[in-house]
Amino acid sequence: MENVDLLARINQHYSSFSKGQKLLANYIIDNYDRAAFITASKMGRTVGVSESTVVRFAYALGYDGYPALQRSLQEMIRNRLTTVQRIQLTSDLSQDEVLSTVLKSDISNIRATIESVNTATFNTVIDYMLKARKIYVVGIKSAAPLAQFLGYYLNFILDDVCIVNSTVYETMLRISDKDMCIGISFPRYSSKAVEALSFARSKGAYVTAITDSMFSPIAELADSVLVARSDMASFADSLAAPLSLINALIVGAGLRRKDEVYERLDQLEGIWKSHKVYIASNTDDRDNE
Repeated sequence: MENVDLLARINQHYSSFSKGQKLLANYIIDNYDRAAFITASKMGRTVGVSESTVVRFAYALGYDGYPALQRSLQEMIRNRLTTVQRIQLTSDLSQDEVLSTVLKSDISNIRATIESVNTATFNTVIDYMLKARKIYVVGIKSAAPLAQFLGYYLNFILDDVCIVNSTVYETMLRISDKDMCIGISFPRYSSKAVEALSFARSKGAYVTAITDSMFSPIAELADSVLVARSDMASFADSLAAPLSLINALIVGAGLRRKDEVYERLDQLEGIWKSHKVYIASNTDDRDNE
């Protein structure tokens, strides 16, 4: 079931619902932002029905249980919430729960990404990375650190990598069908990221999207899509799984060109050491004695 159909489906079946199911339907329609992040038992208590009624309501809508209904709600609203609304949704979380809740959520996101990522697409993306004349890595707003990380390490492997942030058209002016554009965007999706990928596509470049869903606005513009699970952690985005996926791309590309990467890094190590770029370890100090 597509997320965008959820509220319409509720309206479509409303007349056939029981009294308790109608109470649940009304609550979701009026409070879908909060309903997406509470348990079945809490929703039942809030509305005044049993937990089993909540579960039967999910089945009545065509879901295989309440968790599936909840995921559908979360996907529907994630791009609609403001930062203030995000904070409000997690305001009930106690300080003692923060650390374990956030870390467990990140672990869950990585596991879900492992299960859903397409290995063939992953390898195809690396193929295009290695044969592209130039790679443009697009990351706006909260995706900017991810783009910076990917671009930084790809520069050890490839000859021409450019990170694109706010100055989209100026930076991508010379992009062509010999190039590749990797766009990274997660809710709330950046309109500039969409513009950048649309521009790259119009110039014939191979476009890859790293995003949270095949229904993402940048996925629709891409030749290949790598999906990584991303959930909200209050007003901040949970980007552990996307970063892990990006790290895998770097490792995969590096392994394909390991001899060149080794030579380049060996040269850099000599330069870094002579210019004291990094603080020397105790072992380095003993070696220099």
